[in-house]
Amino acid sequence: MIGYGGSELANAFRTVRKNTVLIAEDIPEDQYEFVAAPGARSVSLMLRHIVYAPMVHTDMHRERRITTLKGYDFPAITAKAAAEERKPRSKSELISLLKAEGERFAGWLQSLSPEFLAETFTDATGANPRTRFESLLGAKEHEMHHRAQLMLIERVLGIVPHLTRQREERIRQRLAAAAAAKAASA
Repeated sequence: MIGYGGSELANAFRTVRKNTVLIAEDIPEDQYEFVAAPGARSVSLMLRHIVYAPMVHTDMHRERRITTLKGYDFPAITAKAAAEERKPRSKSELISLLKAEGERFAGWLQSLSPEFLAETFTDATGANPRTRFESLLGAKEHEMHHRAQLMLIERVLGIVPHLTRQREERIRQRLAAAAAAKAASA
């Protein structure tokens, strides 16, 4: 079995959040209210959503340490997160929040023991058990989903996403090195 515990989960989340922050930094503040399609979130609202979405996981697994979703009050915790999301924030405030809240959540993930991560909880019917680990992976997956949307928005705004720029630079360096090696051997 491959060892993947709290430290690895925290490091993976930190990587995802670092990339989200880089996107937030790349998009000009005057584009933060851009909405890609009717009914979609603006850039600003999507970033605020990303900041506060882990509240659900923290509530379920840290605060309440649920063993079943039966009776779990999803509307209450999602309303709490939504209330925070509705507060207007400047670009610099959002970037600071992404960093601080991301590190707070990652720090908690890093503290989790293998025993805690192996604990199970059931759905509202008392069936379909899943581990806390599976559930907490969902926080990272959720952010990656929205980060992909933000990368597409970057393209619409004429911004080449940082991951694409980095890949293109690696290719350029490899081609330059290959050309230099070929010239040296000629």
